[in-house]
Amino acid sequence: MTRIGRWFALGTAALLTLAACGQGQEQGEGQEQGKQGLVSRGDIRIVMVTHGPPADAFWSVAKNGADQAARDLGVKMEYRAPSSFDVVEIQQLMESAIASKPDGLAVTIADTDALAPVVKKATDEGIPVVVLNAGRDVWQDVGALSYVGQTEYEAGAEAGRRLAAAGVTNALCINHQQGVVTLDQRCDGFEEGLGGTVKQVAVDGENPTQAQRGIEAALRNNPDANGMLALGPSGANPAVAALEGAGGQVKFGTFDLSPEILQAVIDGKALFAIDQQQWLQGYLPVFQLTQYVQYGVTPVGETPTGPAFVTKENAEDVLQLSKDGIR
Repeated sequence: MTRIGRWFALGTAALLTLAACGQGQEQGEGQEQGKQGLVSRGDIRIVMVTHGPPADAFWSVAKNGADQAARDLGVKMEYRAPSSFDVVEIQQLMESAIASKPDGLAVTIADTDALAPVVKKATDEGIPVVVLNAGRDVWQDVGALSYVGQTEYEAGAEAGRRLAAAGVTNALCINHQQGVVTLDQRCDGFEEGLGGTVKQVAVDGENPTQAQRGIEAALRNNPDANGMLALGPSGANPAVAALEGAGGQVKFGTFDLSPEILQAVIDGKALFAIDQQQWLQGYLPVFQLTQYVQYGVTPVGETPTGPAFVTKENAEDVLQLSKDGIR
């Protein structure tokens, strides 16, 4: 485990211990006092608005983390997301969440120009905000307490370096959700890390069959490509299927985890999967907002949840957790 990984593991353990202690106190002496800290946890309501529907393989895990945090802490949590990626609908969901006057708001800022002003409106009205997953570049500008997520550009660059070390010089970057700034950052970082030729390929991540056909067409149109990076399960799962007919000539890696992706890593069809630990991206904002509302305390700065790399050496250990909706 890297130094950052050890630091994060220790930090997370400390946070979870604090949560457990707070919960135990609330169930004991806190009950006699009527409330603990500034407000009772049972009265705290947190709303999480993301750009990813809960049915998505990635976001279902993030929602599981948020739901678990709410259960562990004894707070109310509402998850709101669009039926598909739609900036206007996300704006409306944020506006509605703000109007409901929650005690805390956790959000993704997938489109800076459209969504950052809405989040700033929330903090201007005194609603504490934690930004997760998308919005690392602007979380301080909008007045949020902290950011929970990974460094997207750097993660893409590391993916590029790993594929370059495997001999890749000409690669495709599969973007399954155009318009999401973090996905663009991953591709940009990938190009720098690879040091070779990268062509971005847009596919419809909401339609696996069409996505697979799009990737197959990209492979036919780019016969010199010897590498591919997908930016999430919605692109990776169709990519694995498309690569079945490529004869093993294309080295493949992807962002994020799913049981199908991990099985591909185990089977040698993928070199790695980048784990940004989205379960923690759901859990930690609920935890941080609860601590802030109840005690007025908050972490200073960002909480990195990735990137961590799952390879053939450790994919078996992660597979069951992924099936359980945790990894």
